Amino acid sequence: MARGEVHALLGENGAGKSTVLKILSGAQPPDEGELRYDGTTLGYRDTPIQRQLAGIVTIYQEFNLLPHMSVAENMYLGREPLVAGLIHWKRMYGDAKRIIDDLGLDLDPLTEVRSLSVAQQQMVEIAKALTLNAKLIIMDEPTAALSGREVEKLHSIVKDLRTKGISVIYVTHRLREVKEVCDRYTVFRDGKFVARGEVGEIDLRGMVRLMVGRDVEVLKRDTATDHRGELVLKAEGVSRAGSPTDPHATVLCGLSVEVHAGEILGFAGLVGAGRTELARILFGADRCDEGVLWMHGGRIGPLRSPKEGLKAGIALVPEDRKQQGCFLTQSIRQNMTLPSLSRLSKWRFFVDEKAETAMVESFRAKLRIKMPNDKVAISTLSGGNQQKVLLARCMALRPKVLIVDEPTRGIDVGAKSEVHQVLFDLAAEGVAVIVISSELPEVMAVSDRIAVFREGRITGVVNARETDEEQLMSLMAMGFA
Repeated sequence: MARGEVHALLGENGAGKSTVLKILSGAQPPDEGELRYDGTTLGYRDTPIQRQLAGIVTIYQEFNLLPHMSVAENMYLGREPLVAGLIHWKRMYGDAKRIIDDLGLDLDPLTEVRSLSVAQQQMVEIAKALTLNAKLIIMDEPTAALSGREVEKLHSIVKDLRTKGISVIYVTHRLREVKEVCDRYTVFRDGKFVARGEVGEIDLRGMVRLMVGRDVEVLKRDTATDHRGELVLKAEGVSRAGSPTDPHATVLCGLSVEVHAGEILGFAGLVGAGRTELARILFGADRCDEGVLWMHGGRIGPLRSPKEGLKAGIALVPEDRKQQGCFLTQSIRQNMTLPSLSRLSKWRFFVDEKAETAMVESFRAKLRIKMPNDKVAISTLSGGNQQKVLLARCMALRPKVLIVDEPTRGIDVGAKSEVHQVLFDLAAEGVAVIVISSELPEVMAVSDRIAVFREGRITGVVNARETDEEQLMSLMAMGFA
């Protein structure tokens, strides 16, 4: 790739993208081949620090930031400016402020990272890369956790990096972004190089065909008929005050929703609007100060723990799979079957391994989970395959209500259609499904109705077949259509 080029790296989950990124960053040595960068050959045994010193910086999908330290401290961690062996705080904050201002960011370098939104943390990672005098920045799913306006801001920064001669390798499953911000592309499939070319010379369907080796049909919810059965879950007046320890916590004000058997209810809103917060309260993972929950007409809450949520028949696929979903050191099998062991036991105290294996194999085939075997740690899987394991875990519980928060984040376009079909199938079986997504086309495609959130309030509940992106954005941004 050329200096100042934005190059898209495309492929399904398990195609080899993450392995290539690890090799480029020095986190994993290659078995053979040659790595040439900026006119020199890179050493097989280079460490990530050596690669950073050479100008290659990787921004991973899961951020490497220390939450209780400031923005500036994170930017210069381990490379603080010193005077007489002591940190020169004034110079460090001044240098951090110049880089932040140069990126056009509204950030105070003294702010603790834990108080920042996901989008702001993404910008801190980019600012940190610039302190390393990066010549090549590798971005792994940089917009996976961002909403529309935040994506636009990131794209403007990427374009600015291009004008400064900084090259970017851009890994994404959102193919529209490739057309928006990238110059050229490379496609991997099953660990092999498939194609390379100019972005302007290929359409989205062509990219998909190269990635998966076939045409992929974009599935949409059949909205011609009313899928709603009996009322399953109802929340009334859910409210939560602000937190003195976290001034950025979303305040919830009198949220009321209901979801029926066989229905898919979408939650739409900007990041921090209260979608995830309400989902966690419905599941029992977070407290609420006011409000009542009803299940099949009987009062059940507010729930006080996820255990109570599971007992009531509610399951949640969380937004942050690393922090809230996966037991990273445990096997795929353990991650998938742990909550279902009571149903897989024999003689009460022993696990029926044959039944457990049958469950794992069933979901592996149904969700096309790519794994060498179910005994390896889940941390060895790509992010998209980890997401599929968590979805399988919740499906195995046979819930009455399934809440999926960003269900296709980090999942390739082929698997995304498969996940959507799984949600449709669950709804057809009578499960009440709640889908939270930052991608408006996705939430419109899979939902029967959509609840729109803004600043901790629900500004409207619309019929998915009678709305469009403009109306949803108006409700999300201004509170009225």
